[in-house]
Amino acid sequence: QLQLVESGGGLVQPGGSLRLSCAASGFLFSSYAMSWVRQAPGKEREGVSCISRDGGSTNYADSVKDRFTISRDNAKNTVYLQMNSLKPEDTAVYYCAAKRGGCTSYTNYWGQGTQVTVSS
Repeated sequence: QLQLVESGGGLVQPGGSLRLSCAASGFLFSSYAMSWVRQAPGKEREGVSCISRDGGSTNYADSVKDRFTISRDNAKNTVYLQMNSLKPEDTAVYYCAAKRGGCTSYTNYWGQGTQVTVSS
């Protein structure tokens, strides 16, 4: 059964850190670029970061550059998002997504999302 399961979300104070994980199963993980997308209440979905199939290429939204780091472990079928220096505006549901055609292609599979709340 195909699954993308995010974990690691929660409540954190401004300036704090969280590490999100997304465990994949049911498809050949190493053949997919993986991305993180977030959606805040009342806002459109926003692409946060993406990593290529082999992890050799990454990209970030300007809003998170130099604060967030995406990585993947193909042996564990898992993609991560290390989030540092968190701001209240980072509050959103974070989704991982699998893209067969690479980071610029459409999303084939979505996870169910994990809530991140940045508040004092």
